[in-house]
Amino acid sequence: MDRRFYITTPIYYVNAEPHIGHAYTTIVADVLTRFHRLMGYETYFLTGTDEHGDKIVQAAEAAGTDPKSYADRISALFRETWPRLNIRHDDFIRTTEPRHVRVVQHILQKVYDKGDIYFDTYRGHYCVGCERFITDRELVDGKCPDHDTPPVEREEANYFFRMSAYQGWLIKHIEQNPDFIRPERYKNEVLAFLRDPLEDLCISRPRERLSWGIPLPFDERFVTYVWFDALINYVSALDYPDGALFRKFWPVAQHLIAKDILKPHGIYWPTMLKAAGIQPYRHLNVHGYWKINEGKMSKSRGTVVRPLDLAPTYGLDAFRYFLLREMVFGLDANFSEDALVQRLNADLANDLGNLFSRTLAMTSRYFGGQVPPFGDPEEPEDAELRHLLEQAVEQYQKEMPQLGFHKALMTVWDVINAANQYIDRTAPWDLAKDSSRRGRLQRVLRTLLELNKTVAVLLVPFTPETAEKMLFRLGVACNALDVRLDRDAVWGSLREGGAVEKGEALFPRVDLKKIASDKPLGKKDAPAVAAASAPKATRETPLGVQDGLIGIEAFQRLDLRVGVIRAAQRVPKSKKLVQLTVDTGERRQVVAGIGEHYAPEELVGKTVILVANLKPARLMGVESHGMILAAHDTHGLRLITTDAPTAPGSKVS
Repeated sequence: MDRRFYITTPIYYVNAEPHIGHAYTTIVADVLTRFHRLMGYETYFLTGTDEHGDKIVQAAEAAGTDPKSYADRISALFRETWPRLNIRHDDFIRTTEPRHVRVVQHILQKVYDKGDIYFDTYRGHYCVGCERFITDRELVDGKCPDHDTPPVEREEANYFFRMSAYQGWLIKHIEQNPDFIRPERYKNEVLAFLRDPLEDLCISRPRERLSWGIPLPFDERFVTYVWFDALINYVSALDYPDGALFRKFWPVAQHLIAKDILKPHGIYWPTMLKAAGIQPYRHLNVHGYWKINEGKMSKSRGTVVRPLDLAPTYGLDAFRYFLLREMVFGLDANFSEDALVQRLNADLANDLGNLFSRTLAMTSRYFGGQVPPFGDPEEPEDAELRHLLEQAVEQYQKEMPQLGFHKALMTVWDVINAANQYIDRTAPWDLAKDSSRRGRLQRVLRTLLELNKTVAVLLVPFTPETAEKMLFRLGVACNALDVRLDRDAVWGSLREGGAVEKGEALFPRVDLKKIASDKPLGKKDAPAVAAASAPKATRETPLGVQDGLIGIEAFQRLDLRVGVIRAAQRVPKSKKLVQLTVDTGERRQVVAGIGEHYAPEELVGKTVILVANLKPARLMGVESHGMILAAHDTHGLRLITTDAPTAPGSKVS
């Protein structure tokens, strides 16, 4: 089995400072790297900055400096930000580095010598933001859809890459390797692009117009186009063609990008690799946008969230956890500080923090702060909890390589919630009152301590500082980077008699109203969303409800998604419940009480509306991740649907 893992982020364009979109992509890469280290893989994680092109020249002019000085300053901001978010990359590459320039010119010469680069004149729509010519088919209302600006007409004599020659090969490769681009929706999007004839790619700019770039090795009058420069970083950082890193890690290469650069990575890059005689990467992993008030983040509109404005306030691990738990990989997600605080208080303070604090407090109180023996034989409820944990570990290992970060965390939280319920059922405080039940008390507390240790190991990729703190307080001194699942999550591996440390709460609860009042006003761009001063929930006045009415903030907490039912079957021993597989851009299991109104075979293929952020529930032993919306009247129950075909995963607002 191949035990190597190579992940890259995009190299970030230095026309803007790091924001939450950059942070999410880079944290995902860090999480995947830490997971594979946890599984015993040899890993390599690359990030960096893209520093050539028109936009950099324009940004430097606006800042009153030269392109090199400007690029140095912004690149340094990226390099300094990642360690402060506990991101541990192996290499940080800049496209202005000599090692990169050498490889770009080597590949350009190789493709030119092959006859796949030619000189021609082209006239068309040029988007300055994309730094490329775009076709009529790509325009939306006469504008570039990514930048919402009209292109300019431009005619230029340039060099072109014969990309069209590789269209048939690329279609075949994608079809033969269905997980080449994932999630599946983005594979389908690339194939849709490829239904029309593929144009050749302009790969140069005249130096008389743009000197800030890498000169073509076969014509010094031109510099290379930004994509034929930037994309090559993924192999130049590995010292292509003869470097040991290239031989070791390129065969397992995975790229991680946001959906706005799907076309360059899903079409330009594979054809460039094919022309250069380099095997394609293994996976292209594509995520959605973080949105503010339903709109894409935009520096010009002031809707940008800078990660380092948030991490100190809420805690670095809470920030990392929120990003990975809140976004379904591949779909868009809405960012708000209110949602971050809800996750922190509910998931981290109440669920995880409560379990850990209760376990260590009782160990301290009843066993002098030492790990007790297992005591009495295992009873059914002990075995059930341990079995649930084993299933969670198995599911976690399945979901993580498939980018199911929110699912992996959900299965860990199922165990955490079950453990809190186990404490309530077994009532160790009552067992401690009866000396004859000492053995039973030992079994309960040892079960909880072992479970907490495994949970800490599973959280290493997501919340490394917290996981390390948990393990240390359980008597396991270690560096999070050195933790291994097969060694450190073994049941019974805690040392009997070892000291545990009660300590402070892992995640103190956050008062959003107090934080909002403490924030300085008028700070540009930070944070992008003003924190809402929500009233405290009471039995009479639920959070966000006043006089029976809810505000827009309360409604926006609902994540309503369009879904398509792909499979349906009755839940055994139930007349009402039907187990559904619903496609919302990802497959999820939902249990719905519609069995008396619909036969399972009627449901397959129906478009429905799903509450996607409902807390998971277990119904008749089957776990449900969401709720299907339906209407009731005197004629019975009817599913809520759309009036025209709508893509699965589309947001309902």
